Amino acid sequence: MDREKLIKDLTIETKTKIVLLVLDGLGGLPQEGKTPLEAAQTPHLDALAAQSVCGLTDPVFRGITPGSGPAHLALFGYEPTKYILGRGILEALGIGVEVSPNDLVARGNFATLKEGLIVDRRAGRIATEQNKQLCQLINHSLKKQKNITITLYPGREHRFVVKFSGHNLSDALSDADPQKEGKLPVLAKPLTTKAEPTANLVNSFVKEVTEILSHSQPANTILLRGFAKHPSLPTMEELYKLKPVAVAHYPMYKGLARLVGMDLAHPEEGIPDLLATVTQIFNDFNFFYVHVKKTDSYGEDGNYQAKKAVIEEVDAHLPQLLRLRPDVLVVTSDHSTPCLLKSHSWHPNPFLLHSATSQPDRVSSFSERECSQGYLGRFPAIYAMPLMLAHAGKLKKFGA
Repeated sequence: MDREKLIKDLTIETKTKIVLLVLDGLGGLPQEGKTPLEAAQTPHLDALAAQSVCGLTDPVFRGITPGSGPAHLALFGYEPTKYILGRGILEALGIGVEVSPNDLVARGNFATLKEGLIVDRRAGRIATEQNKQLCQLINHSLKKQKNITITLYPGREHRFVVKFSGHNLSDALSDADPQKEGKLPVLAKPLTTKAEPTANLVNSFVKEVTEILSHSQPANTILLRGFAKHPSLPTMEELYKLKPVAVAHYPMYKGLARLVGMDLAHPEEGIPDLLATVTQIFNDFNFFYVHVKKTDSYGEDGNYQAKKAVIEEVDAHLPQLLRLRPDVLVVTSDHSTPCLLKSHSWHPNPFLLHSATSQPDRVSSFSERECSQGYLGRFPAIYAMPLMLAHAGKLKKFGA
């Protein structure tokens, strides 16, 4: 039987509540003997782990480095190799861009080009206000095209979304992004013959924007990735009979939440407001996806101390969630982002599940190595959702 259909058939409605706290990119590798998570002072997480059942998760399967989209889909119980999502649609929906069936969207970075090489893929993480100004400049300066409309939408810091509106556009394109610094810019390549006109359109657009930004510093070019059209996914309400909400700051994660049918909360900046928002809306929903981004950002920057500090800040404010006494509380990550690698990696993620029906194991603190000793062992992240539903009393018995 199809796993998705099985869970759908077994799920029942209850009043119980589930909180899924995702510290993006949490997992790491040791530096001077400890990972940032091991080095962080986390008394609340450690105490919670000692009262929970723990393990390690693999977002896709062992050895595969996941993007944020498939890694989160797995946590939400969707087979990540079945639903292939372009990053662009997640970012677009996350910032409120309306995407029609004829539209093609991509996630963009403002970047720094010097002597023909991409020397900074994030243009120094320019201020969001400068991002807005650059998007306005480009939208105003682009040459009009017959039957095609191109519009940029600013995101946070260096990120933006570009939407191409027209007919017969294809998302079968490679990224126009070298993915690493010190490399030459790359063109979007068509992955099918039908995608060739779209690839030409995209590459002409990037060239024109680079000319428009020729006197702008440090953002003097753009990188595009995750070309996508609007997909169709069953919602979490349809699959699990849940009323879910996303409590997140960054657009991409809001977009992913919208794709699976979550409502969106709008917390103010900072971890305290993120967790306080859960308290404010706790009576209105029964599944809360709470997303912390900076653990991933600092991992990508290779900033060990800053990543450690974010983990400690989350721990300091964790009592806000604990006071709510959710029926199930899971703390985990979508993927690992070791500071040593400055990128996502294939390493497993620490996972703890706390509920009245979880049996505490030998884990005494919350870390990668400690969680490897937990009763749950090492398992695919797609099983996280059935575990949460089961411990919340939301799955009936299978078979006679």
